[in-house]
Amino acid sequence: MKFNKILFIGAVLFFTSSMFVGCRKKADTIVNVIVRDVNNQIVPGASVTLDASPTVGTDPKPPSDLFPMVSTTGSSGTASFNFNEVYQLGQAGVALLDIIVVSSAGNGTGIVKVVEETTTTEIVFI
Repeated sequence: MKFNKILFIGAVLFFTSSMFVGCRKKADTIVNVIVRDVNNQIVPGASVTLDASPTVGTDPKPPSDLFPMVSTTGSSGTASFNFNEVYQLGQAGVALLDIIVVSSAGNGTGIVKVVEETTTTEIVFI
């Protein structure tokens, strides 16, 4: 009888602890685009657009209703994009995106691979 009680309590503790270990909060998935001019100076007020690239091979296809995403660079020359709603835990990748920058100082392009639960930074020169 005592052995059954110990076995039951051990099983309950095992399953309870495995539930807490198996559940984890996902980290932020962020893309920062820094815009610089030919003199390597930051460019505030530039319009930065992230748009979905056509998928190639096994790259994940981003949801088309989310793109294009547009932001404006602040005083630090950085435009920030949050992909927490796009990325789901267990997903192998998020997206491969085109960067399009338009500013009074000039235009520029680039490509960024959004990596899950990571802050990715790309620099675009105009």
